Amino acid sequence: MIRGKINKGPEVIVLTGPESTGKTTLARQLAGHYGGQWIPEYARSYVENLTVPYTYADVIHIARHQIEVPEQIINSKMPVVFLDTDLIIIKVWLSVVYGKVPEWLHKAITNRKIDLYLLCRPDIAWVPDPARENPGRKREELFLMYEKEIKKYNFRYGMVSGSGDKRFFNAVNLVDKILRNRREGEK
Repeated sequence: MIRGKINKGPEVIVLTGPESTGKTTLARQLAGHYGGQWIPEYARSYVENLTVPYTYADVIHIARHQIEVPEQIINSKMPVVFLDTDLIIIKVWLSVVYGKVPEWLHKAITNRKIDLYLLCRPDIAWVPDPARENPGRKREELFLMYEKEIKKYNFRYGMVSGSGDKRFFNAVNLVDKILRNRREGEK
């Protein structure tokens, strides 16, 4: 089921959810399937290139980048854009790790033009890597936090579950629904 508000302009679809839930793989697959643009997760490359542990200032830098770069592409003539994560993950990250979130981030989330969030369930195996911090039950807790935030902002969303091709086809079905709803709304 898809819930929440709809956007005008290019289709903007965000893949979100806890670490190691297939967001990057799905974003790439969906962009290929729909002939759209995939925007990689900036936080991952940024953190992987640090030589010291990340700080609050680093997360704020990531948030500001996340606001600026996708807006440039979203304002282009692309028919559909798939964002590998977005500001809601950063908001939860700041809240969980540092216990504080700047007011401007809330405003930036409120003003986002998102057609659909694909919330990835933590129902696939955890794959450790140096940029990941939250294995086990923590992934389920984070999943619920992301869902709560998406609902709070009244964004349209659907939940992606399953593994392999089933996960991909579940995501395609959700994207097809939003695209179909958009086309019917334009008639």
